[in-house]
Amino acid sequence: MTLRGKHIIVGVTGSIAAYKSALLVRELVKAGAEVRVIMTPSACEFITPLTLATLSQADVVLDMFPQDRAKGTWHIHLGMWADLMIVAPASANTIAKLAHGMADNALTSLALAVRCPLMVAPAMDTDMYVHVATQENIAILRRRGASIIEPESGELASGLVGPGRLPDMPVLMNAITTHFESRAGDLAGVPVLVTAGPTHEAIDPVRYIGNHSSGKMGFAIAEAAARRGAAVTLVSGPVALATPPGVDRIDVGSAEQMHAAVMQRFEEQRICVLSAAVADFAPARPSDQKIKKSEANTDGMRIDLRRTPDILRSLGERKGGMVLVGFALETENEHANAERKLREKNADMIVLNNPRVEGAAFGGDTNVATLIFADGRVEELPLMAKSALADIILDRALALRR
Repeated sequence: MTLRGKHIIVGVTGSIAAYKSALLVRELVKAGAEVRVIMTPSACEFITPLTLATLSQADVVLDMFPQDRAKGTWHIHLGMWADLMIVAPASANTIAKLAHGMADNALTSLALAVRCPLMVAPAMDTDMYVHVATQENIAILRRRGASIIEPESGELASGLVGPGRLPDMPVLMNAITTHFESRAGDLAGVPVLVTAGPTHEAIDPVRYIGNHSSGKMGFAIAEAAARRGAAVTLVSGPVALATPPGVDRIDVGSAEQMHAAVMQRFEEQRICVLSAAVADFAPARPSDQKIKKSEANTDGMRIDLRRTPDILRSLGERKGGMVLVGFALETENEHANAERKLREKNADMIVLNNPRVEGAAFGGDTNVATLIFADGRVEELPLMAKSALADIILDRALALRR
């Protein structure tokens, strides 16, 4: 498979296997990828930045704080540029830092900023690799959605024989190409609508009823769908997130506005994923002017509420052959409530999660979800990055469509 047009970051750490990173960069460039290399200080003890800069045809990132102060947010821009970040070789030290969110050098800082999938290829002495601390750190990265390229067994630089060798180029290249092939274009041209974020229901011009949704889950789904070739429409409530590349974004404020935007576009969709946390109630009579404290009686103020439009139910009544995916955020009787929502609203799949579960809180980058299907199947998923969950949701929706 050609990697033409793919943006790939190669991270190089302090390992004797760093010499293989030059071969990896050369192969990626030959396959058509645009490559940027980032090195830890220790990596420079094993291979020169000049070698990797020459092979990648681009400057190598070495420093957290570039001399050009105008490039102070380089890690953010590079993180948005990349389609994949692979750390090869990945030392025990760097794996520990990645697992625990440390950002004390350019590579580990970038790993926290990238929006793309992360691939890690451990390379170290056998005793370091099999140590319980290293294995636990690798397990943490797996749970967060990182792909781990298992090291090979053989003779190591220390003279020992065992696991810890960085695989040769065919293995590394196969892992990278398989990553892109596995879902590349499987949604090509498929119209997909995603809702994301909260809605704000006005009390007066400065106050509203809302919730804690950050929109990250919906944006991850929209980004993944666009990456896989879909024609994506993202209807978003008020969030502080950048529009994913290739996504047509529509900003709304209230539940009524989101309902109207979705209903105007639903007939052309083939998959709808409603991940927005839509307010169930809105003030019945919002004030045109800011309500003063003096206007309320001493016991407080009463606000009469009305129900907001039910977007999932509206689509369920009209969906035809469209695949309809809803979300259920529950804090008690989770499965029963989600199954009832699935039936009553005629959805094909419900993504159930509980914000009180560790790793599934509002605003985080991970989630713990259960997928419940109209045919009775239930799929329990472990803690993982929202980006990884996004692809799984789309995989299941695509299977339902087929």
